[in-house]
Amino acid sequence: MDDRYSRQTLFKPIGSSGQENIVNSHVLIIGCGALGSANAEALVRAGVGRVTLIDRDYVENSNLQRQQLYTEKDVLGQLPKAIAAKRHLSLINASVEVTAHVMDATSHSLEPILNDVDVVIDATDNFDIRFIMNDLIHKHNIPWIFGSCVGSTGMSYTVLPKETPCLHCLLAAAPMFGATCDSVGIISPAVQMVVAHQVTETLKLIVMDRSSLRNKLVTFDLWNNHYQTIKVGRAKKTDCPTCGENPTYPYLNYEVQTKTEVLCGRNTVQIRSGLKEQSLESLAKQLEKIGPIKLNPFLLSIEYRTYRIVFFKDGRTFIHGTNSIEDAKRIYYQLVG
Repeated sequence: MDDRYSRQTLFKPIGSSGQENIVNSHVLIIGCGALGSANAEALVRAGVGRVTLIDRDYVENSNLQRQQLYTEKDVLGQLPKAIAAKRHLSLINASVEVTAHVMDATSHSLEPILNDVDVVIDATDNFDIRFIMNDLIHKHNIPWIFGSCVGSTGMSYTVLPKETPCLHCLLAAAPMFGATCDSVGIISPAVQMVVAHQVTETLKLIVMDRSSLRNKLVTFDLWNNHYQTIKVGRAKKTDCPTCGENPTYPYLNYEVQTKTEVLCGRNTVQIRSGLKEQSLESLAKQLEKIGPIKLNPFLLSIEYRTYRIVFFKDGRTFIHGTNSIEDAKRIYYQLVG
């Protein structure tokens, strides 16, 4: 084995055989923002044989504070994050095969990519994609590492199909919806803490040291010096539609997926979430730091950058100020998470 990885192979739980597994492994990373780019860099430096990246966004100036893989040159060139990440990763370790997909992650676009993936890393910015991934990885029996961060807080959990509670089970026990980076900000150490957990768990899976996997949900708040691990084994439900005894994989069905359409002649995109109804009061609390809010029993509206966003109680959202579905979805997830 190349002495490039000598310090890693000296670590007894990995060793030469573990490094061989790493070189022959394939990791899929969904999202190339702060979590995704840092995970990708760490795994490429570790010598993971194949890394597949998926992201629909491009590099912006506000990303540079925490998305360590990108540069000002990427911002000036408006490079898609997946492409910029691939270029930088190839300079770090040319022996790693990096595949970049600039696309929206949906059940249809993701499923063909899962054929020979060993581990999936969640680095997304919204729960629509996470729920789809949750169904897909259970359908294909692939472990995945959940991760999220905002402000100075973060969390991570390792999902093992047929063994652990899935994301659907976890949310019923400990809801994770709330603030986004655009509403309350984020500091880069919170990103690195989540990435440390995700990369370590990924390496454990690849080298087949499953006995060392963390079986608890980890949460932390770096600013307030809080760190907690939570037992969630009892959250697993036998009737869960994703990981239960008779799974139906509901989030792979068209009816519960977020849908978009351009409203003719209005410079507006409508987004319809899978929710039958959304709480306008909860949204108001979540968005109050972003700007002035207008709220009535039927809808909530807010001005954000050059856009006006209107949330309806029935689950619909209007993004006024664009005819681009991609831009509208990006704004929607920046606000809603």
